[in-house]
Amino acid sequence: MRSFGTHDGSFHADEVTACSLLLLFGRVDRDKIFRTRDPEMLARCEYVCDVGGVYDPLRKRFDHHQAEYRGPLSSAGMVLLYLKENALIDSHLYDGLNKSLILGVDAHDNGVSKLEVGTASFSNVVSNFLPIEYDVTREEMDQAFFTAVDFVVGHLDRLKKRFAYTKACEALVRDKMKEGGQVLLFEESLPWMENFFELGGEVHPAQFVIMPAGKHWKLRGIPPSLNERMKVRKALPEAWAGLQDEELKKVSGISGAIFCHKGRFISIWETREDALKALYIALKR
Repeated sequence: MRSFGTHDGSFHADEVTACSLLLLFGRVDRDKIFRTRDPEMLARCEYVCDVGGVYDPLRKRFDHHQAEYRGPLSSAGMVLLYLKENALIDSHLYDGLNKSLILGVDAHDNGVSKLEVGTASFSNVVSNFLPIEYDVTREEMDQAFFTAVDFVVGHLDRLKKRFAYTKACEALVRDKMKEGGQVLLFEESLPWMENFFELGGEVHPAQFVIMPAGKHWKLRGIPPSLNERMKVRKALPEAWAGLQDEELKKVSGISGAIFCHKGRFISIWETREDALKALYIALKR
């Protein structure tokens, strides 16, 4: 038990990610991971992914290559769904991991994702763990697989912790949203955007966010939606675009001016009071 089987030879992001999910959520042991196509050895494994021609979550078999399966999932998506349906992760974490990573792994492995020149997908990055030369020993290929697994487990673990932290800040964002008005003013730096839109932010009247940014304070325009992060409902003054330090101080008339992005969606100020002064100017335009 607590063993994992997948095919040997070259590996891809889907079975590496499936394996990593089961490791991260404590379903298998690292020293019981077997890479083989031997049916007898695979039959002794508790979990089998990306090989065997069977998709049956009750039997913990997760292959998507057989003609009978016509769904959109790869072994990664199958395992993630299994974890949710068996209450090993909640729906919030499932949605977060699926939207931020697993949907892309599934699409890449099933050949439906589009290649964008100059852009490396997560699946491309995992493939880069393959040995450079094609003619390598089984031991070298297995070592490369486990190196990729360690990388993916680390990435998934950071995503998991990031989602948990964001969720923990939800009540603070909700309370601030209840105040209404055109600005969300936070006294601490926190992940507000995801929570804001999950809590109905698209219909909230806020135009800007103010919160600490290291030793300084930032004034940021709020996007119209979560999918349009680089757009804003109301831009900062055009005259501030791309200015910093003395130039921005002169143009804005605020002594604590530090920086305004040329895209006019974010600016940095020395103090909370400076950020509020900048907000007043931005709103009265």
